[in-house]
Amino acid sequence: MWQAIFDDYKAKGFMVLAIAMDTPDAARPWIEAAKPTYPCLIDRDHHVADIYNMVNVPQAVWIDEQGLMVRPPENAGGSDVFRQMDRQARTLAPDLVAERDRLKARYVAAIRDWAANGPQSRFAMDRDKLKARLRPADRSIGEAHAAFRLGTWLLRNGRSDDAARHFTEASRLHPQSWNIWRQAATKDQSGLATGPAFFARVDALDSRTYYEQVNLEG
Repeated sequence: MWQAIFDDYKAKGFMVLAIAMDTPDAARPWIEAAKPTYPCLIDRDHHVADIYNMVNVPQAVWIDEQGLMVRPPENAGGSDVFRQMDRQARTLAPDLVAERDRLKARYVAAIRDWAANGPQSRFAMDRDKLKARLRPADRSIGEAHAAFRLGTWLLRNGRSDDAARHFTEASRLHPQSWNIWRQAATKDQSGLATGPAFFARVDALDSRTYYEQVNLEG
């Protein structure tokens, strides 16, 4: 997805900057397997999530040539369709696959429109609309990121028990952040936190969304 968009619009100055909020050992194999030609960074301390108040992946921010934000941090094509999967087989029914792909294609089409048309794109927000969409972090979220970064430092220095306590506190302070929760969660053989604890947390959402759907033109 991102490689194709980058290839199609790089001549216009369009750039993709992908940032993995994970440890280098976990993220590097995925980056190397994809072989992207755009820059990829690994942010193990979640500085980007702290700056932009990101809570999940994939999320994206659109920034123009002047360094100004034209769309806020938001879900970048993900959907809650996965919640209806056959969890034993890890498969989706054909109609659900079609719905997942439709939602992703809708977001991709918006990016392509912006890459092609810049400020004339109907998906680029003016200042007032952008301010209405932004969600500034409160004090507890700031404290959560501080606790998380302390936890990552402790983990790097061999103090896993102390790190776990700070990760737990970070999640308590910022329960909406799947990024914080996922970093300390048990991973499967693929390095993903998609086991029983993940689905138990997803089920606890009830009617709330895992991926907030984006009103692209609103």
